Amino acid sequence: MKRAERLHALSEMLRRSGSRGTSAERLAREFEVSVRTVKRDLAALERGGAPLWSRPGPGGGYGLAAGASLPPVSLSPAQAVALLAAVSAASNAPYADLAAAAVRKILDVLDPRTRARADELAHRVWVDASPIPSRAIRSALEEGMAEQRVVRIRYTAGDGSTTTRDVEPVLFASTNGQWYLVGWCRLRDAMRWFTVSRVERASVTATACSGHTVDEVGEPPANARPVHGRSG
Repeated sequence: MKRAERLHALSEMLRRSGSRGTSAERLAREFEVSVRTVKRDLAALERGGAPLWSRPGPGGGYGLAAGASLPPVSLSPAQAVALLAAVSAASNAPYADLAAAAVRKILDVLDPRTRARADELAHRVWVDASPIPSRAIRSALEEGMAEQRVVRIRYTAGDGSTTTRDVEPVLFASTNGQWYLVGWCRLRDAMRWFTVSRVERASVTATACSGHTVDEVGEPPANARPVHGRSG
């Protein structure tokens, strides 16, 4: 890991440690460097304006001052491009428009030097985006999921048959390059997987979902995971 990237990661680790803080020894183990190097990095962060505190003695360590004024984001160019690449490659994912808007906000507040380096690196990453379903359909499915309200869909199955169904959204799932709406189908009185690209129309009703849970969907594949952003 380059030093600039390590400084960003170090700052984020201190931020996550909250009021407890963390020791220089633990930071050194995390980043596989010496304690001396960690202390040099901490000094560099402090010179750069990071509101660090230190507590000597047993149980002491380093942290970021609670409630201090911090820059809105602290990303390396590679981290910024990672966000761009992830959103661009998943343009057909649920809430992709909101994700793209969030990334634009993040890029807008990066310091000019980081933004320029991110822009240059972004030109070296190409993606082959999938076809995007109708915005109106996606909006209805996303709203139904977020608000836990029944959605009415017109759906064409693989055999060509078309039905109109009321569905209680339970989760979105991506597998084998396809996005699915998984929900309780009131027509079939059972949990069903609906390929989003086969939904021809969708609207959100005023009816609240009855409380079906993710556990009812069944056991997920071994490599499936929720996108909650936490590691471990």
